[in-house]
Amino acid sequence: MTDSSTTAQQSGSGRAQTLLALENVNKSFGNLHVLRAVSLSIERGEVLVIVGPSGGGKSTLCRTVNRLEPIDSGRILFDGRPLPAEGRELARHRADVGMVFQSFNLFAHKTVLQNVTLGPVNVRKTPKAQAEAQAMDLLNRVGIQSQALKYPAQLSGGQQQRAAIARALAMRPRLMLFDEPTSALDPEMVKEVLDVMTRLAAEGMTMIVVTHEMGFARNAANRVAFMADGQIVEDSTPDEFFTRPRTDRARDFLSKILTH
Repeated sequence: MTDSSTTAQQSGSGRAQTLLALENVNKSFGNLHVLRAVSLSIERGEVLVIVGPSGGGKSTLCRTVNRLEPIDSGRILFDGRPLPAEGRELARHRADVGMVFQSFNLFAHKTVLQNVTLGPVNVRKTPKAQAEAQAMDLLNRVGIQSQALKYPAQLSGGQQQRAAIARALAMRPRLMLFDEPTSALDPEMVKEVLDVMTRLAAEGMTMIVVTHEMGFARNAANRVAFMADGQIVEDSTPDEFFTRPRTDRARDFLSKILTH
């Protein structure tokens, strides 16, 4: 049926409904087939953790969801509607989908507070005073309110990543994407970022998290998807994935990552 009928069916089914759906998505970079007929959905309030070996397509999948990477075939639906291709509709979609990268991507010449208020003021047209009040509340939530007037270079890596999370949350997104948010951090800084993400999950934020942090996957996820060679190989509950993986590929991955 049409996209509009799909939307109507979903919008009438209450809160527990699909927010994001990837249908038979393919993506290549030259001769490298990075996403191979990927189909995946996530419900409102769900936390999906994507794990797997490097080069398996996890980060590319994340980047297709807010169209930082256009797909070659298939389709991606957000709240029942195909992703917009360009212009204001695409800007609106990206405002609804917060993204936190492994590199913090903060503006070096702006304070933490300015980094967090930039999107709400410029994109959401929030009055500056209101944006600053909301930003301070968010910085308090992620535990760095005292760093608000500092510049990114004056912060630790863990503090910078928490500022990046606050910046994404300031847009009041409906979905949060985390692409290996702790991989660039020193080990002692990883926990402070994962704690923030765990609290977000507990508060009901819809999240897709690409990570190598298996403890977070076990404790915070509703589902774990194992991705390798551009395909979703397994998609199950954390308990099922970690105790009863169904494929040799997943068993081999877990035997290597859980013994180090």
